[in-house]
Amino acid sequence: MITKLLIANRGEIASRVQRTAHRLGIATVAVFSDADAGAPFVRDADEAVRLPGTAPSDTYLRGDLVIAAARATGADAVHPGYGFLSENAGFARDCADAGLLFVGPSPAAIASMGSKVEAKAMMAAAGVPVLPGVTVGPDTDLGTAGAEVGFPLLVKAAFGGGGRGMRVVRTPAELAGAVESARREAISAFGDGLVFLERYLVDPRHVEVQILGDSHGDVVHLFERECSIQRRHQKIVEECPSPVVSEALRAELGKAAVAAGEAIGYTGAGTVEFVLSGADFYFLEVNTRLQVEHPVTELVTGLDLVEQQLRIAEGAPLRAQVRDATITGHAIEVRLYAEQVTPDPVDPQDAGSEGGVTGLDAPQRGAGVSYLPATGVLERFSVPGAVRVDSGVEDGSVVSPHYDPMLAKVIAHAPTRSGAARVLARSLAGAELHGVVTNRDLLVGILQAPEFLAGDTDTGFLVRHDPVALGAGTLAEGGRRHAAAAALAAQASHRAGARVLAGMPSGWRNVGGAFQQVTYRLGERELPVGYRFRRGGLDLRVSGEPLDAVPVSVTPQSVVLEVDGVRRTYRVHSADGVSYVDGSDGAAALHEVPRFADPNAVTHAGSLLAPMPGSVVRVLATVGDAVRAGQPLVVLEAMKMEHTVAAPGDGVLGELGVAPGDQVETGQVLAVVDAETVVSAAPNRGGGDAR
Repeated sequence: MITKLLIANRGEIASRVQRTAHRLGIATVAVFSDADAGAPFVRDADEAVRLPGTAPSDTYLRGDLVIAAARATGADAVHPGYGFLSENAGFARDCADAGLLFVGPSPAAIASMGSKVEAKAMMAAAGVPVLPGVTVGPDTDLGTAGAEVGFPLLVKAAFGGGGRGMRVVRTPAELAGAVESARREAISAFGDGLVFLERYLVDPRHVEVQILGDSHGDVVHLFERECSIQRRHQKIVEECPSPVVSEALRAELGKAAVAAGEAIGYTGAGTVEFVLSGADFYFLEVNTRLQVEHPVTELVTGLDLVEQQLRIAEGAPLRAQVRDATITGHAIEVRLYAEQVTPDPVDPQDAGSEGGVTGLDAPQRGAGVSYLPATGVLERFSVPGAVRVDSGVEDGSVVSPHYDPMLAKVIAHAPTRSGAARVLARSLAGAELHGVVTNRDLLVGILQAPEFLAGDTDTGFLVRHDPVALGAGTLAEGGRRHAAAAALAAQASHRAGARVLAGMPSGWRNVGGAFQQVTYRLGERELPVGYRFRRGGLDLRVSGEPLDAVPVSVTPQSVVLEVDGVRRTYRVHSADGVSYVDGSDGAAALHEVPRFADPNAVTHAGSLLAPMPGSVVRVLATVGDAVRAGQPLVVLEAMKMEHTVAAPGDGVLGELGVAPGDQVETGQVLAVVDAETVVSAAPNRGGGDAR
């Protein structure tokens, strides 16, 4: 019996494992980096051990430190969560050598699936359908290998996952650059740069099967999950069951998944991933760990998969409730990220294989969208409604640049798929997410999209549908009302703090007076608000236009406005010069614009600013070079992904303020492109004036 469990992970999954362990009466030990010292999973553990440093390579990837922490606290078992050491056969073996029970499959099973190349060969031998592919070695002729696999193809890291070290290649000319880029990212994320080429199916479905295996040789499947809606090859919407998998196809997928598990002697919870094209499916990989999206399986089966992991690790056989599990209703999960979804003006044909401001694969760059991780203090985190929220953050949590930017998973379960989507969309729309930019609006847009509701989802969903437009919501109309609510709440706050005449509106004069003025910045827009209280009521103007609004009630935290006969309540939360306003017509983060600009904050025209904190990986130009709009100039690494910052326009690189290895902060000037010197500096392409 496990008595004390060390959780070798952080954030959401550490909290998730803690909840089940505590329910079963098992004490828990957390390990934490310096960046996570104040995180909820550290506070909620029975004991916690510091891993000095912030980088994963110095902390959560240090198996020796994790085992030392287990010994120091008397833990008798280790749960690896997902990511980090969860699929590290050497760590599992070291745990066994240290007398610790590893909650997961055997080291041999992990090792057999650790390399996607070897895994494919083993699955083919077991009769599981696989896609054609070629491993890239030091002597591989890329031209020959690419022709053998066929285009389009996918460059994939042999070790790891999560979309890192993956590039779509559509033409032979892109292949060498894509292999180099994928190798760098794979080395950074997984410590191994081995990559392989694999046939790329255009817009298939991504379907995976949950399996459980016990130490007595039994392996069962717990149905499929649809995980097709992805960005950067990372899933953001998952559901169970798949809207297109029939009972017959479900049986075939389950049989193949069980065959895969039996081929490697699988124990514990694992996932067999497939791509589905029509009625044909092909093996992708076995994830020898708990998946991020496991809650949707839990909700439709009624099983706690972490509990099953712990029982299997203790040697118990699979129970009847596992063998006889059925699907009840439908569950949908979304991954809520600290992330800004913005248009990317860079032409991928001009930018080459590294193009776009995020270093994404070609089709996603072609969609003209950037997904930039966001950092900062999460001033408020509240998700209402009849949903399950698996999160590792709370009010006041710091979202750092060191780890994955996922804040939470929000999951809805209902009798029908459409019902689950409706519940989930309403819950997300009503969430208070203050302090960092999130992908909430994109998720709501997906859940309400007719194609999604019809079940027509595949891996090309966010290429066919503009993510920026999907996430636009209703705020375009409601921004003026939000700004008015923010101004009125601020006025109420000022009066509440007044030492005299606190009950009288600020700026009130018995003979009338000028408008009180405040200007807010909402995205790229500025919204000046002018208001004055008169005997006839409130005189209100936003962006110079009258807003016929009746303030039903006003407090510093809540404003009820009636506009055009419609009454809405706006919740207002102010922190660090930002008014966060949430209402039925959307949510807005309104930054108050100072009346007098800080001259030190003005940046030179043509400045390239760091879009997020990170480290400089490469600099692709030197001072004096002529550059074109969209040309990649600096490559940053943040949250284990590469992000390329491109020239904002044609010109000459006049200043370069960073070098490889430098750490940068959001908004820091990386370089300056001087547009005024472009005519004299641009090369003459022959036969006429320089252009």
